[in-house]
Amino acid sequence: MSLAGVVLFRPTPHHDERGFFTRTFDSELAAAHGVRTEFVQESQSRSRRGTVRGLHGRSGAGEAKLVRCARGAVHDVVVDARPGSPTYGEHLAVTLDDVEFAHLYIPPGFLHGFQALTEQSDVCYRIDRQHDPAEDVAVRYDDPTLDIRWPQRVTLLSARDRAAGKWGEW
Repeated sequence: MSLAGVVLFRPTPHHDERGFFTRTFDSELAAAHGVRTEFVQESQSRSRRGTVRGLHGRSGAGEAKLVRCARGAVHDVVVDARPGSPTYGEHLAVTLDDVEFAHLYIPPGFLHGFQALTEQSDVCYRIDRQHDPAEDVAVRYDDPTLDIRWPQRVTLLSARDRAAGKWGEW
C-alpha cells in the first residue's frame, strides 16, 4: 500500500574496515521526489524494546517530518488523517533501522507512531515547523478502527499516549 505524499528513501551506505558512511539527507534528491521543505527542528528519542510512541499529529497546518532510526530498529506507522483523502484512515507500516538507514518522509496531515523493536532504539525527526504544544493531538495506538498490528507486546506508553483519544474523535 502507498499513501499519497509519503516517501521512503533508501540510501546506500558505504562499508569498509572502519565501519560505514551514509548520507542522512540530500535536499536535491528529496526535491526530485517531491519533498520540498525546509526543516527547522531536529529531535531524537531513545526507546526501550516494546515501547510505543504515538500516534501523534498536529492540528492546524500540521507538520512535515523526515524520520529515521539511528540506532536499533522500529516498526514505524503513519496514518492518513487528511479529510477528503482517498486513503483517509488507512495506515502504512515500515521497518526503519540502523542497517538499511531508510528515511520516511511524512507530509502534513498524517499521524505518526512507532514501536521499538530492539533493546534501545534511537529515532531522529526533522520537522518543518516550530513545535506548538497547543496543536498536539494523539490517537490511541490500539484503536480498533485503525486495526494497526504492532509486532511485539506493548510494554511502555507515556501518560499522554495512555490518555489519547479515539480515531472517531479525530
